[in-house]
Amino acid sequence: MILQLDPDSPVPPYEQLRSQITTMVATGVLPQGARLPPIRQLARDLGVATATIARVYRELERDQIITTRGRHGSFVLDAPAQPAAAERDQRLAAAAHRFAVQARQLGIDPEQALHQARQALEALVPRPGHT
Repeated sequence: MILQLDPDSPVPPYEQLRSQITTMVATGVLPQGARLPPIRQLARDLGVATATIARVYRELERDQIITTRGRHGSFVLDAPAQPAAAERDQRLAAAAHRFAVQARQLGIDPEQALHQARQALEALVPRPGHT
């Protein structure tokens, strides 16, 4: 699993990692049932505190992206649960707010930010003839 942290980013390390893992699951880079590295190993590999990785895993578990099976490890869920419409809308609004704050902190023009968001969304949609 390839994860990268940008030390110059205004986005906290745990959020950078949570977002990257979520994207890898959504795009199939991390397939259903894949085992994630142990917390201590991943913390050591990335040079962050184990509490940072523990928070990432807790939030991924809360969002029903992974499940933790004690000493057996953490795994990508076999069937991602679909949240209720109200919860989905709330999560989307929170993600949009985080995106807007980060764009504002970076001094990005709203149209440019929307363009980047559109490109990111389109990159997640498989195109015919591409797998």
